[in-house]
Order: sequence, then structure tokens, then C-alpha cells
Amino acid sequence: MKAHSFHIPVMGIGFTIDTPLKVSHLGIDSAVSLVDDILVEKLRKMYSNIFNQAYTEITEDFEDFRAKRITSYLNLVKSIAEKKFKELKNITDGVNDSLKEYFDFLPETSVFKQQFNDFISKHYTIAELKDFLEDTLRMGSIDVNIMTKVDKENFHKKEKLPSIYNDAHAALRGYANSDLMSSVIFSAGMNPRLYSYLEEFEDFYPDKEGVIKKKIVLKVSDYRSALIQGKFLAKKGLWVSEYRIESGLNCGGHAFATDGYLLGPILAQFRDQREEFISETNAIFKKALTLKKRHVSEVPLPVKFTAQGGVGTAEEHNFLLQHYKIDSIGWGTPFLLVPNATTVDDETLKKMVKAKENDLYLSNISPLGIPFHSLKSNTKDEEKRALIAKDRPGSSCPKKFVALNKEFTEKGICTASRQYQHLRIKDLEKENLTPEMYQKEYEKITEKSCTCVGLGTSALLKYNLDTKTEGEGVSVCPGPNLAYFSKIMDLKEIIGHIYGESNVIKRTDRPNIFIKELTIYIDYLKNKFEEAGALIDDKQKKYLALFVKNLNDGIIYYKNVFNTCEKEFENSYAHVLVELDFNENLLNQLKQKIEKA
Repeated sequence: MKAHSFHIPVMGIGFTIDTPLKVSHLGIDSAVSLVDDILVEKLRKMYSNIFNQAYTEITEDFEDFRAKRITSYLNLVKSIAEKKFKELKNITDGVNDSLKEYFDFLPETSVFKQQFNDFISKHYTIAELKDFLEDTLRMGSIDVNIMTKVDKENFHKKEKLPSIYNDAHAALRGYANSDLMSSVIFSAGMNPRLYSYLEEFEDFYPDKEGVIKKKIVLKVSDYRSALIQGKFLAKKGLWVSEYRIESGLNCGGHAFATDGYLLGPILAQFRDQREEFISETNAIFKKALTLKKRHVSEVPLPVKFTAQGGVGTAEEHNFLLQHYKIDSIGWGTPFLLVPNATTVDDETLKKMVKAKENDLYLSNISPLGIPFHSLKSNTKDEEKRALIAKDRPGSSCPKKFVALNKEFTEKGICTASRQYQHLRIKDLEKENLTPEMYQKEYEKITEKSCTCVGLGTSALLKYNLDTKTEGEGVSVCPGPNLAYFSKIMDLKEIIGHIYGESNVIKRTDRPNIFIKELTIYIDYLKNKFEEAGALIDDKQKKYLALFVKNLNDGIIYYKNVFNTCEKEFENSYAHVLVELDFNENLLNQLKQKIEKA
């Protein structure tokens, strides 16, 4: 049984790279990004030195070096986390501070916490307490995250390697070969070839007791995509143990906008069709296992439905858990301000503490071409602007993890690279555009930022590691929620806030999670309409009209919810209804403009 009703999702590339070493022994689940094996290797060397572990560098001369680096790092993280957990349970000299912390962090409603307090208040034997701890305490899961789209082809001596050596495939193999018993989280949509590669590893299949050593988690933004991906994997005899439902726009990092479908109605569909969803995928799963001559369980294997994106108060946390029957809530952005949970350099931390709404924006800086939440004053963008001012736009592309574009070259290059931007600008100069149109297109090309480096550099700066290859520019990816958290916190403070035992938000004007998402979607729709401009065609108008309809349906849904759940939102009920009316009027005005276009 999980100790907590929240988890810490992956953030960026380096921000949660070692989070399990900080929180796993305390029963908190977290996730490590597997994008950057260079960063992983640097941290493995550092932690091997700190914990007196043998270290042999895995250089690029090693065969399958990317996978081996990842396996070695994950095994090290597991070993250190387990050592810390074992020390926490050691009560030979009495109850230690780490053990007190473990139970102190649990909510007051926790049965485990109540049982522990009973033990402490009574005369207990060491043997009795040891047995209780062994039966009760669980480490937080050390999960990994793989972005399915970041699957660059690789070469050896100019010869393209087989697809199993692509970046995401190698990362998956690195995890599969590790000693971890946890979950791999797939984000950024479906990659059929990568999903099919899962079949090659025994740990992703259930054993005769129905236990899966390495579970599959899908990050999804709507019911339909979850069902499609779940069925695809089920046909291969692979069970999805968790569907991690994330707000399309009210989140950190890359934002995968829906066609106006809002989080509340999406979660309601998962709740209302949960049994049907499980039954449908399980039937396919059982058939596939039978064809593979594998053990088939009589009952469906466990599956969790979790949610994340913009949660900021205990009231919202509890509402999602209870109203939508969610199994766990992801708290991401606020944890960027918790140094004993995440890894952020001091300068970036100070900037995030000061950030207000206008400092946070949904940008187009990602080379993946996906909207990306960012902080305006980040030092990676400052580096980028300095290069543009020198008339040398683009990054030197030292790591090439997002070198995926083949517009000008047979081998993929990154759209944030100097090579790509030079070639694209040369093409642009041939198009005979007006000065205004040229400048607009030029800015679209040069706004791309080297995020695959910038999102990992913070960890190097924090630990005073070498940044000669990367430079010192940091990209950071907080969600809009950051504007309402304005202090550096320790773990006890943020966990107390999550469970409603304290309140770290000093501002009184923070909008409700559902209202914030709605306003972001209306802004997103407005921008889409303005981008189309006078050249808008019937296809675009049809898409925008559907978007408006879905948002309107969401507003109607929320009005019904808040009118029947007044008790659950006693602190914000009246204000939410006013905000819904206000946003409904804004949407109707936008609808009229679209219809007239």
C-alpha cells in the first residue's frame, strides 16, 4: 500500500534526475528522466564518490554505451536508496530522525501513522516495532520517464545502426536491464515501434502470481488516446498498470493541448467508464497472453488512474481523489522550490521564487515543435538572444538528443541548432517576402532553444560539475501554478500544504485549478484564431468551432459540478461560479469573431 496520495512527476531532464535519492526512503514515488545519458554518467560518478562505490567510466567507445550508462546509474540509485531505507528502519539505538520523518510526513488520517504513534506511546519491544516496520513501511517507487518522440537514430562510423539503438529504445533497454522493480512512464504520445520493443523484455510481463516487475505507465491527455494505446499494448500481451492523466495545458514542460476538452470532463469519463475500460483492455490482453502461451490471470491485473497538472491546494487534491476516484495526484511545479526533493541551481531557484503570471508563458521554444511552458528570464534564452545579436543564431548542438529534422540533411539535425537555422534562413532569403513577413518568419526560426541541454544544466551547476560541453545556460519548465508559490520550501512544508495541515500560498487571488485551465485554453484558442488571421479557411473555422463547443460543454459541466459540490469547495465555491460566467462571456465573444471571419 502506498504511503502517500501524491507523487512527484518527472520535471525537465535534470530537475528530478536524483529525486529518488532524496525521497524514496521516505515512501514518496518519483520519476527520473532518461533523455540525457551524458548527465546520468556525470551523476553516477559523483554519487559513486560520495557513497564510496566502485566507478568505471562508460565512455562512448563502449558498445551500447547509452543503455549501459542508464542501467548502471539506475542500479546505483536503487542501491543507495535501499541503503538509506534500511538505515531508516534500523532501531537498534532507538527511533532515528529519518524514521520519525517518514511518519511525520504522513497525513494525520494515515492508519500507519496512528499505529506508529500507538507503538511509541506504549511500552513496546524492539522486536515488535521491527516487525511492524517491516510489515508497514514501503519505499517510494523509483520510476523512469521516456519521451517517446525523442528517439533519434544513431550512427557508427557513418553507418546507421538498427532501430534498437535509437535513443528512446536504448533508454528503454537501459531500464529493462536494471535491477529496479518499478515503472516506466511513456510521455509525448504513441511510438508503435518503441512500444513493440517492450515485448523483448521478460520483466514487462506478469509472472504466475500476476506480479509485473517493471510496470508500464502511459501519460495521456484524454480517454480515447488512453484506450487506443492501452489496446495496442494489450494486443502484445503487455498490461498498462497506470494511466497518468495530465491537463493538456495547465501543466509544466511540454503541453499537449486537447481540442478544447477540459480536465474535469476527461476525469469524469475515466471514472464513469473505468470498469468498461478495464474490461475491454483485459479481454484483448488475456487473448494475447494465451496466444503467447503465458499464464493468464482469472481477474484483471491492477490498474491505477492518476491525475496531474495545476493542482495547488489540499481542497483540490482531495476533490480529485474523492470525486473522480483518482488513485494518486501528481504535484510537479511546486516541488521545483523544494531543494531537498528536486535539483535546481541557486540562480534559477531565485528567479522562480520571484516569478509572477507575466513571467511564465506557453512558448514555441521547443525544437520538438510542441508548445512548452517556460520562464521568461531563463539564462538559456538569454544565451540564445546574445547569439542572435551577433548574427550567429542557433546552438552548437553539443548533445543532439533532439536532432530529428531531415528537411535539409539525410541525417537528422535539431531545429535549434546553428546548422539548421543557417540553412533555413538561407531558404527564407529566397522567398521575396515583405520586411514584416520576413522578420516574423525569421523570429519563428530563431526562437527555438537548445532545451535538451538547458533542461539538464541546472543539476550540473547545483553540484559544481563540469559544464564545458553544455555551457551554463539553464532552461526551466514550470507550469503556470508557479506564480502562486513564492518561497523556497522544505519537504515538511510542501507535504503539510498538500494534506491541508498548513498553507504555503500567501496570495489570495489564486484561481481554482479548473478555472485556471479554462482561461489558458481560451487564451490558446484566441492565439490560434489570431495566427490564422485574414487567411483563415473553412477547415480552420471548423476546427475552431469544435474547440469552442468543447470548451462550452466544459463550462456547462463545471457549473453542474460546482452547484452540486458546494461543500467540497466551501472556500472558493462562489468565486468559481463568477469566474465561470466571466469566461463563458469571453468565449462567446470569441465565438462570434470566429463565425464572422
